[in-house]
Amino acid sequence: MARAIQDAIVLFGDSITEFAWDVEVSGFGARLTNAYARKLDVINRGFSGYNTEWALPVLKQCLAPHEHRGRVPTVKLLVVWFGANDACDSPSVQHVPLDRYCDNIRAILDTVQSPESEFYSPATKVILITPPPINTLQWDRDDFRRFENPRDYAEGLKVVGKERNVPVLDAWTPLWKAAGEDMKSLDRVLSDGLHLNAGGYKVFIIYDGLMGLIDEVYPQLHYSRLQETFTLWGDVDPTNLADSLKRRTP
Repeated sequence: MARAIQDAIVLFGDSITEFAWDVEVSGFGARLTNAYARKLDVINRGFSGYNTEWALPVLKQCLAPHEHRGRVPTVKLLVVWFGANDACDSPSVQHVPLDRYCDNIRAILDTVQSPESEFYSPATKVILITPPPINTLQWDRDDFRRFENPRDYAEGLKVVGKERNVPVLDAWTPLWKAAGEDMKSLDRVLSDGLHLNAGGYKVFIIYDGLMGLIDEVYPQLHYSRLQETFTLWGDVDPTNLADSLKRRTP
């Protein structure tokens, strides 16, 4: 089997990640894909409604074990964004207690960071994103969501990130501040009380948020410092196509 052409960034999360390619709201996945065109593939592994309990077995089906390395893309960056569903209250089937949620995040990290893991990948960098706030006045579904919960899960995620020396992007704070710290005004940044709208992405914009964090903690993965996988057209040597069009090694 031939080696995959480009390595990848994997966005792993719930519906907020699944919907990240929505161009009508300038979703961060679509913008990230554009920024990394011809450099890294951006792969959407968002699963609407999922919590971290369900995410763990799915992640192991999304990653390549050791024996397949070299024949599939290397995941250069794994962006993990869970918590919005975990933060539902019991008896919701989506509810995961806060301490269990934190343990599950640790297990997700161990999947790629522990040498004992079948999916250990020292080349994979990780960024965690906190759940955003929820506007229960907008969210009209009876699925046991409370305003206070995502904030607690966001704080728990920060603790895990600090403990494991993994960068955490805080989505909760800037969105809450953009709403004037008033739940009624969260409709400025949330489309339905849970998911970001265009205003939310403008506040929590990829270049000010995720791209800024990449530039700070993983500068070698910032799109501006990566070369194109294949030669730019102006550098192609028509007299030596075989060599000048070879895939570049990152």
